[in-house]
Amino acid sequence: MYKFMDDENGERQPAATDTAQTGEGLILMKNIWKTYQMGVEELHALRDVSFSVNKGEYLAIIGPSGSGKSTLMNLIGCLDSPTKGDYWINGNLVSTMTDDELARIRNKEIGFVFQTFNLLARATALHNVELPLIYAGMGSGERYEKAQAALASVELGDRVGHKPNELSGGQRQRVAIARALVNHPSILLADEPTGALDSKTSVEIMALFEKLHAEGNTIIIVTHEHEVAERAHRVITIRDGRIENDEKIK
Repeated sequence: MYKFMDDENGERQPAATDTAQTGEGLILMKNIWKTYQMGVEELHALRDVSFSVNKGEYLAIIGPSGSGKSTLMNLIGCLDSPTKGDYWINGNLVSTMTDDELARIRNKEIGFVFQTFNLLARATALHNVELPLIYAGMGSGERYEKAQAALASVELGDRVGHKPNELSGGQRQRVAIARALVNHPSILLADEPTGALDSKTSVEIMALFEKLHAEGNTIIIVTHEHEVAERAHRVITIRDGRIENDEKIK
């Protein structure tokens, strides 16, 4: 577990020692700021954000549009860098990584699930799921087996040869989830995973996330929907670039 200490304002903050150095836990963010220069003005998208995520957690990050949650997701996914503060993932300090090391983290440690699926339209479900393994340089035989297993894990073992336009919205999202899982990442990071789905399909996809969490996966969902966030076991509420609340709900 991450240790906490009081800062100069008397607020509880995760200490930047122990877990970052020993490799315990998965994520530690310490005093993270993200600032954009807008002409002569500065826009603080994130303000002094600190939190930790341990292996096996099921976390939702929720907030209204403009709250900073998408910026935070991009930092967690190593798609962007903080202006100030430190971010450790699996004990590695992100700010010290080379571009190649960051690319490896994004491909191996983090499985991304996007609202719009981001599937190749002309490729089969199997080939879409194989893509991270191709980038990793894996041989075709092993790729095939791993992609088959990933699709089976999301209950699409009978749709491996189907292209996205031959699948329903829910099935396309399952393909995207299988692609995110195929490298056995440390973290499954989902951005509004039900945003393009109807309510019935959304419930099915959230049930799938619950199943994947029960199987030991660490899941972080970024959403503006309370119904989605309430399916997680811990919820961080972000507003105006700051963490407003962080509570375990299950």
